[in-house]
Amino acid sequence: MQLHLVLNGEGALQAQLYRELRQAMQDGRLQEGERMPPSRVLCRELGLSRQLVVQAYERLIAEGFLCARPGSGTFVARLPASEPVSLLPAGVSPGPHWMTQPVWGNGPARRFNFAGGVTEREQLPWQAWRRCLHRAVRDQQAETLLYGEVQGDLRLRLGLVDYLGYSRGLPCSADQLLITQGAQQGLDLLARVRLAPGDCVAMEEPGYPPARAVFEAVGATVIPVPVDEEGLCVDRIPDQARLVYVTPSHQFPLGMPMSLSRRLALLERARATEMLIVEDDYDGEFRFEGRPLEALKRLDHHQQVAYLGSFSKVLHASFRMGYIVMPGGLQAALLQAKSLTDSSSNDLTQRALGYLIQEGDFARHLKRMQRRYASRREKLLAALRGQSALTVLPQMAGLHIAVRTPPVRDLADALIKEDVTAMSLEALYMAEPAMPGVLLGFGALPDDTIEDGVSALARALTR
Repeated sequence: MQLHLVLNGEGALQAQLYRELRQAMQDGRLQEGERMPPSRVLCRELGLSRQLVVQAYERLIAEGFLCARPGSGTFVARLPASEPVSLLPAGVSPGPHWMTQPVWGNGPARRFNFAGGVTEREQLPWQAWRRCLHRAVRDQQAETLLYGEVQGDLRLRLGLVDYLGYSRGLPCSADQLLITQGAQQGLDLLARVRLAPGDCVAMEEPGYPPARAVFEAVGATVIPVPVDEEGLCVDRIPDQARLVYVTPSHQFPLGMPMSLSRRLALLERARATEMLIVEDDYDGEFRFEGRPLEALKRLDHHQQVAYLGSFSKVLHASFRMGYIVMPGGLQAALLQAKSLTDSSSNDLTQRALGYLIQEGDFARHLKRMQRRYASRREKLLAALRGQSALTVLPQMAGLHIAVRTPPVRDLADALIKEDVTAMSLEALYMAEPAMPGVLLGFGALPDDTIEDGVSALARALTR
């Protein structure tokens, strides 16, 4: 065993040796059950008398840190568990309960995988991506900049300008775009620059728990606002709300789009109260019925909307790439917050993604996946129609379907027993009453498991 001990502090050498050995055990440098060096070996290595080492060992044995086994030696004993000292300010809680659970979207994938927010990694345009990545590596070899641009790679931002124009009908400029490490970082940056402890945030009910957690983490008070068939009930937003978080293209999780009248009412409410609207367009590219909806941001003539997007659904969540179309009044603050957070996102990945968009491979991939998911969605809907206990809520877009079910006690356990991964709708409500049901994602659902998966789901709901 090799052990680094420092004996140049205050007090007698025996006391210093005792403190150093005890600290080594508490730090984990000495593990439970580990054999200590014999006293004659340790005294020779440290240049101490053997008596000093024996005295330190005996004191640690008496206090329970070490145990002596005749004929075998001296060993590290079971150490008492220690409670960490809280370093949070008085009155600040450690954070929402969900933050102690597995990361959102990283739960276990069982045989019937209806997990939401997940897509097929194997369907990515790997050959095109490798070509773009190699080109980006050659670019970097010729450059001398230590870090990339805080705002994001210009080529990627220019590509996004075109992409948002043809896919979402959203005109913007490269100067308005900020590249982030996923939509979650975008939410965090917006919360940092807009909210102070005690501020009021309005959120759709039911809504997206990770967004709520971000707002609560900065000390804001989150108020749930109900939704109906037209989307967010704008007249229920508190007058004091500093920020409202909405998913107008495809309400999460229930699926209805926000009507034009509600969109105009929301924009007018924001203008009158100086409220920031955060529009999370998390899967608006995948629309299967009706004409494509324009982004709420397109109607924003007074710079009241921060538009949040990501590549998690179009490509894969592991890319950790998102963006904000910044409102003019927050642009400087957002850039400063981004520079303080991480200086810049991964420049190599950004450059490669810019080439993927520029060369047309990204658009071709998106069209291919739209056809693939449209077919899978139809198969899932057909299977659900055969289950009289399940009511499919209207869905025109996105990679999940919300299904109303009879109330089920211990739904999570029932799903596990049927080897089904799915999310309870009730878990997405802040207040009661909550709609009983499940959220069925189909982004990573193999086609040949759909019918059996729906049958397993039905069995779980009748347990």
